[in-house]
Amino acid sequence: MTYLNSPVHVNPSVHSVLVALMLAIFLGALDQTIVAVSMPAISARFNDVNLLAWVISGYMVAMTVAVPIYGKLGDLYGRRPMMLIGMGLFTLASLFCAMAQSMEQLVLARILQGVGAGGMISVSQAIIGDIIPPRERGRYQGYFSSMYAVASVAGPVLGGYMTEYLSWRWVFLINLPLGAGAWWVAHRTLVGLPVPQRKPVIDYLGTLLLIIGLTTLLLGITEIGQGHSWRDDHVLGRLACALLALTLFVWHERRAREPLLPMHLFVNRSAVLCWCTIFVTSFQAISLTVLIPLRYQTVTGAGADSAALHLLPLAMGLPMGAYFAGRMTSVTGRYKPMILAGALLSPMAILGMAFSAPQALVWSSVFMLLSGVAAGMQFPTSLVGTQNSVAQHDIGVATSTTNLFRSLGGAVGVACMSALLLALLQDSSFANLARGALAAEGSSGNVLLDGLNAAPGPAQDALREELLVTFRQLLTVSAAVSLLGLAAAIAMPNRLLRGREDKAQ
Repeated sequence: MTYLNSPVHVNPSVHSVLVALMLAIFLGALDQTIVAVSMPAISARFNDVNLLAWVISGYMVAMTVAVPIYGKLGDLYGRRPMMLIGMGLFTLASLFCAMAQSMEQLVLARILQGVGAGGMISVSQAIIGDIIPPRERGRYQGYFSSMYAVASVAGPVLGGYMTEYLSWRWVFLINLPLGAGAWWVAHRTLVGLPVPQRKPVIDYLGTLLLIIGLTTLLLGITEIGQGHSWRDDHVLGRLACALLALTLFVWHERRAREPLLPMHLFVNRSAVLCWCTIFVTSFQAISLTVLIPLRYQTVTGAGADSAALHLLPLAMGLPMGAYFAGRMTSVTGRYKPMILAGALLSPMAILGMAFSAPQALVWSSVFMLLSGVAAGMQFPTSLVGTQNSVAQHDIGVATSTTNLFRSLGGAVGVACMSALLLALLQDSSFANLARGALAAEGSSGNVLLDGLNAAPGPAQDALREELLVTFRQLLTVSAAVSLLGLAAAIAMPNRLLRGREDKAQ
């Protein structure tokens, strides 16, 4: 593919572009976390627990499915129009969410919002791949990681205060001025980006097969995480449909003239191993942001606002690790050492969290900080490694595939850890209380908190001790899973990044 740059804006201002992209990343990441603390209020408003989990899951599924499609469309039509479409769709869907009059309407609006967010997150990182040489990208990707970190803390805190003092609808209304401002900044600054100069050929069948495959896969995984057995007929049906659709997708892509996801990328050893590390890293990071506040709330009895602030060391560690890894990658020109160091630190930090009680704030904070640093060292460097290992015309689809594995890792991590938590509690004295609480009127849909609230006073202390042991087992399993990322990092080639002179090639 050839690219044509504007004669006036041959190289857009990096700093002005960066502002637009960081706003987009922040908005997309914020809506993964800001809604969680509003769930009880939403449940009470619509009196519907059955669809409650899909307010978050629908967004995650839609965002994950949209990421590779936006990546390919960006390669075909240019990044700027795809970014503006994603931002516009996200902002409009936020208005629909705030106006929802039923749980069904809210879930549909959240799915639409996820489709917009997938474009913002995917295209943002591809744009950096267009205008920054690989050796300098780690530093800029570190700024993006800081946006994820800020969103992970700001989301629960903002959501909690707005739900308590205004209304849960303000969780979505806040996106209107932020989204409109981000769209205006992007419209003004994203000029002079590379524009593809060939007639686009859209792989409609491949797009349809990928949507069906990823959607059914994520729906099946999410239902397992919500307590359904993997042996249930509808779960097995979804997983079988996903396997069939994705198998047909791979078969079709190998023969397509302009494949949505070029299969030659999957014989690129560096790219595949980077995707493996980012999948495992996202598995850990996203599941920890769900499990750690839940552990803190249930074991200590603290409120949602305190639990959100308890995540602060983890969120602080992410940009610290990303900044350090980005600077070192720029200096040395190699990304493997940083990925390997983060992969080594991750299981040790998670084990430290497992064996430090949440009440021990100093030790708990130290291990959370180290866990955040470990994840931060791997996120931007894995993306830079992927972009460095592919040709310039594949940067968009390679970046979107990296984000696809990042989203899949987070979705699978939350589902697997939630399913394991429910399985560990299944044979405990907690199980009957939790089941009774879920069936009770006014349930918030949170099994652990509803179960604890249903327990008589003296029994709560014993239940909290039981939960502490259960979470320790859960985090130990999580540490074991992180060893898979370490194995991928060890097997990764230690390649030198391309320099500034390769930026336009």
